Amino acid sequence: MSHQVYAFEPPERFVAGTVGAPGERTFFLQARGGGRLVTVALEKVQVALLAEKLDELLVEAHRRFGVELPSVEPSPTDNEPLETPLDEEFRVGTLGLAFDVDTATVVIEAIAVGEGEADEEDEEDDDDEELTADRDRLRVRLTPQAARAFIDRARRVVASGRPPCPLCGQPLDARGHLCPRHNGYRR
Repeated sequence: MSHQVYAFEPPERFVAGTVGAPGERTFFLQARGGGRLVTVALEKVQVALLAEKLDELLVEAHRRFGVELPSVEPSPTDNEPLETPLDEEFRVGTLGLAFDVDTATVVIEAIAVGEGEADEEDEEDDDDEELTADRDRLRVRLTPQAARAFIDRARRVVASGRPPCPLCGQPLDARGHLCPRHNGYRR
């Protein structure tokens, strides 16, 4: 079976966004460039971790290779909604990050969930490359400035959801919260 690689090197726009009300949101990564629009679905925790690890990667690239880091608050902030039509190409199972020293760019790769992926977690890490070789993927190459803008927006998107419980960290609902720290009683 063949797989599709959606490559944007660099994209005109690469953002994280959501559709739906807090508590019922679906998270997406969306890349546009060369007359193409690609949208992939993922989990909230994946967006949060992607932003965190991208930030760590930029700091490490600065430390090891002297890459100039952009300011924490990029000047042009993309607050526009996701573009339509929102046709999900695939659901992301694996995210990969790399720094290309030759071009001083960050490479993000989102790989589709495979069949039976939950069962495969117990297998050796050596087989990971073989397991993901035949899956669809979105590959994006960003400058450090574009990566910083992505990080800023992704963090705002994640934070705009339901507030966390101060005791257990789980999201609070308007109708109450069964907090494990309160032995199951509603707060």
